[in-house]
Amino acid sequence: MATAKKAPAAAPAAAPAAKKRTPNAAFMKPLTPSAALAAVVGKDPLPRTEIISKLWVYIKANNLQDAANKRMINADAKLKEVFGKPQVSMFEMAGLIGKHVK
Repeated sequence: MATAKKAPAAAPAAAPAAKKRTPNAAFMKPLTPSAALAAVVGKDPLPRTEIISKLWVYIKANNLQDAANKRMINADAKLKEVFGKPQVSMFEMAGLIGKHVK
């Protein structure tokens, strides 16, 4: 029994050139950290994205990620003031930061 050969698939049409993504102005607005948060990221106004980046630098420098579950962050004395509890997930972190910026 002979099998019929499949015709090669047509080449996909070229996608239109993607527009360059513009940053959301709300994320880029400099926010002033509270005293508790300033102890970790500094007192200068920073965009929310930079605050999160500096928090991660602090977390990694002080080895605060849980060894068994890297998604959990063990708070030291400074972070406990910011988070309000001894351990948070990395997904909760951004929400908890909102209370400490203006």
